[in-house]
Amino acid sequence: MGRTFWAVAATVVAGAVLAALTAAPAQAREPRGRAARPAPHWAPKDSGAPQVRFRGLPAVSRSAAWLAGTAGTVLRTTDGGASWRDVSPPGAGELQFRDVEAFGARRAVVLAIGEGEASRVYRTDDGGTTWTETFRNTGARAFYDCMAFFDHRHGLAVSDPVDGRFRILSTKDGGRSWTVLPDTGMPPALDGEAGFAASGQCLVTAGAKDVWLATGGAARARVLHSADRGLTWTAAGTPVPAGDPARGVFALAFRDRAHGLAVGGDYRPDQTSPQAAARTGDGGRHWSPADTPPPAYRSGVTWLPHSRSAALAVGLTGTDLTTDGGRTWRTVDTGSYDTVDCASDGGCWAAGEQGRVAIWER
Repeated sequence: MGRTFWAVAATVVAGAVLAALTAAPAQAREPRGRAARPAPHWAPKDSGAPQVRFRGLPAVSRSAAWLAGTAGTVLRTTDGGASWRDVSPPGAGELQFRDVEAFGARRAVVLAIGEGEASRVYRTDDGGTTWTETFRNTGARAFYDCMAFFDHRHGLAVSDPVDGRFRILSTKDGGRSWTVLPDTGMPPALDGEAGFAASGQCLVTAGAKDVWLATGGAARARVLHSADRGLTWTAAGTPVPAGDPARGVFALAFRDRAHGLAVGGDYRPDQTSPQAAARTGDGGRHWSPADTPPPAYRSGVTWLPHSRSAALAVGLTGTDLTTDGGRTWRTVDTGSYDTVDCASDGGCWAAGEQGRVAIWER
């Protein structure tokens, strides 16, 4: 949730780099006499910004990606992470960017979080050379957490509840202008319920009109679903830990309109998260706990490209892999990443605190 998470999460500790994601070592797959290939792994890239924590990350391709983080920082690479260009919006140094959605290597929309006017949206069409502020929140009780796009034109952003319901912001022109949607189709929020601005994945889409919203902080961790671009919503409970402002579903990933993953738990390092992942096969109407969940809190999740069963989840204490659609997870690294994303060409990226960014090497 925006307020609580923003205040506390910056104190959590970091880690190292991802190791193999295959059940058998690379050597076992190589013919005799041939040099063994390295197993798939995260290859760290130097962002040049060790003071920044990156929670916004859209993977454009193996070559191109954007990063958004603390101190109003936005970075962009077009050479696979060999170099990063600082394309931060001028005058944004006091803002906390938590989500960025990209429509290629040159067009992107970035969301800053916070109470009142701290919640803002900026858009660029020239790779960050220039930015236009397209939304500034004027509601004192609104706090925007995440945004997601259905296509290059239609997108949504979500705020923590205002007057007892989550507030939805809508764009039909690629983020150039925004309108607050009526809340008549939004079910009432539970007591203490909010979203988590942890990885830019508390609001996700699949297809032309379906969108899901992850929540926490209340007695139950829920996932809300809309099939009409945010006009009407239904809510479903999940088995992810809840009952505390620090617990809930932090991130979602859907590979199509039916199959989705939810990860979360309790982000405090001294608290356990016994059931940090769940899955759905019916579009989020029902959620089943993972048979073997990640061992701790996870803040980001993504399906591996062109796979019906493989996905990665990342968090403060490690990275986990599932190869059976979220039924079982196994830890493949103990390093710290906050967010993870994959592009359609197979390029997968992860990012987190202390300027950490890495690309998946196979």
